[in-house]
Amino acid sequence: MRHILLAATAAAALTMSGAAFAQNGQGGAAAGAATGAVGGAIVGGPVGAVVGGAVGAIAGGLSAQQAPEFRQYVVRQDVPSYRYQNEVTVGTVLPADGVRYYEVPEQYGARDYRYTVVNDQVVLVDPRSRRIVQVVR
Repeated sequence: MRHILLAATAAAALTMSGAAFAQNGQGGAAAGAATGAVGGAIVGGPVGAVVGGAVGAIAGGLSAQQAPEFRQYVVRQDVPSYRYQNEVTVGTVLPADGVRYYEVPEQYGARDYRYTVVNDQVVLVDPRSRRIVQVVR
């Protein structure tokens, strides 16, 4: 029982420090993946670590504080909206043709991602897979 409490305390400390690191725009996907993996390992063992790491990596996009400012940046860029027939959600893989992706400015710290507008919604996309990793609200 003592080991479980010690592990839970360590996971909570790592989660809080990882969240603060990511909010400062410094952590990105790596910090999110590490934090998610530790938290997942505590709850679900090795399988939980894998799932937690994947979810944490996706959460490594824009922080809640950055999102409104970034959204306004995109609006000012007057990026055309791509019309997509399906729902726009995290995990959606966009088509290979017809979608134009743009660099995320350095000050937002999401350098591993690109942005675009789909059905009038600003989204961050992993350029390697074309998978939406964040719908920016």
